[in-house]
Amino acid sequence: MSEPITLELLDQEEALAETSRGTRADLFRRAAVGGGALAAGGVLVGGLPALALGKPSARQDAAILNFALLLEYLESEFYVQAVAGGALSGELLAFATTVRDHELAHVEFLRTALGDAAIAKPAFDFKGTTAEAGAFAATAMALEDTGVAAYNGQGPRLRRKTLAAAASIVSVEARHAAWIRHIVGKRPAPNALDPAKSRKQVTAIVTKTGFITG
Repeated sequence: MSEPITLELLDQEEALAETSRGTRADLFRRAAVGGGALAAGGVLVGGLPALALGKPSARQDAAILNFALLLEYLESEFYVQAVAGGALSGELLAFATTVRDHELAHVEFLRTALGDAAIAKPAFDFKGTTAEAGAFAATAMALEDTGVAAYNGQGPRLRRKTLAAAASIVSVEARHAAWIRHIVGKRPAPNALDPAKSRKQVTAIVTKTGFITG
């Protein structure tokens, strides 16, 4: 993985102006007051600092990285539970084990970058999708495709140095997406250009799953 981004890179004082040293509940309350929250299974999935549409800044970088961190928490826990559950075997187990380790590394990478501004890990309920191979594979493909689209959507709004670091994650996420698509018999690269999804679109997708519970 590339050289870690840090709060020094994010310009610590500016980056923490909106998100500094609060609890997760405080962070969610501030976002909700600002109109930036959507409910999903009792937790505010959108409960993150509002992502401004203006010129890239340290504050915007921190908000985007926290949104990415939420998605990485979701993915990493999904794979942790799937591997531990014992329902997978063969190539599917090899995929889940490798991607679990990658997603956990992504979480650590983003938490290091954000420092005290990083949101806490929420609770999850994957609705049995980690307990059966077919359901796991379909869900993994959806999560990986969504993750790539989310990074593509937010990347252009990052400052150059932060974008370079984020790109080192999204390129790996794209490999995950291609790998699981190959396993389930789908075209690994169905499009010449990957689509991007907005924060609102990704939040709606995550909200619909009900996977984040508190």
